[in-house]
Amino acid sequence: MLDPRQKLRRNTLLALFGTIVIVQNLVPVLGNIPIGPLSITLIHITVIVAAIVLGPVQGMIVGGIWGMITFIRAFIWPTSPLAVICFTNPLISVLPRILVGAVAGYGFLWLKRHFSIRKSMVIAAMAGSMTNTLLVLGQIYLFYHNQAPRLYAVDVRQLLPYLLGVVGTNGIPEMLLAAVTVPLIATALLKVLKKHA
Repeated sequence: MLDPRQKLRRNTLLALFGTIVIVQNLVPVLGNIPIGPLSITLIHITVIVAAIVLGPVQGMIVGGIWGMITFIRAFIWPTSPLAVICFTNPLISVLPRILVGAVAGYGFLWLKRHFSIRKSMVIAAMAGSMTNTLLVLGQIYLFYHNQAPRLYAVDVRQLLPYLLGVVGTNGIPEMLLAAVTVPLIATALLKVLKKHA
């Protein structure tokens, strides 16, 4: 059971993570680096750190904030031409972002029983990052492969290779970036929380 001061600190951190996600979504290049029809995201790092430091439920809340902003932006201020069509579907824009927090958070809790804290953070960060990439691109293929010629200017037979190319050019760099940065940030925050516990 958390004492009131610990609860306040955790709620303050949750609000801070939520605010960071909002800023990352609204300020160009802080959260999304546009490349072609898609963009490399940095926002997953914030969600994964929240899930590791505060827990899976809080990570899912921060991921949900990211997802809702992605959904709303698809209508009023899209980050890419693809966003207008695909991210207006909440199964693509919201659900994967929530699951980033769940996979990273629950994954970390399970992994730290079997591995060192640092190794657990690295694996959880990689799993959380790939959750976003695979669910977003997988569902784009599932829901929109029949519209491939219009959406991607590619033959429908080339859509899967195209999306797999995006995994390589976007998903893998995002995963590696998360694997490097998440342990650094999460370790520092956990030390601060432990120090003030």
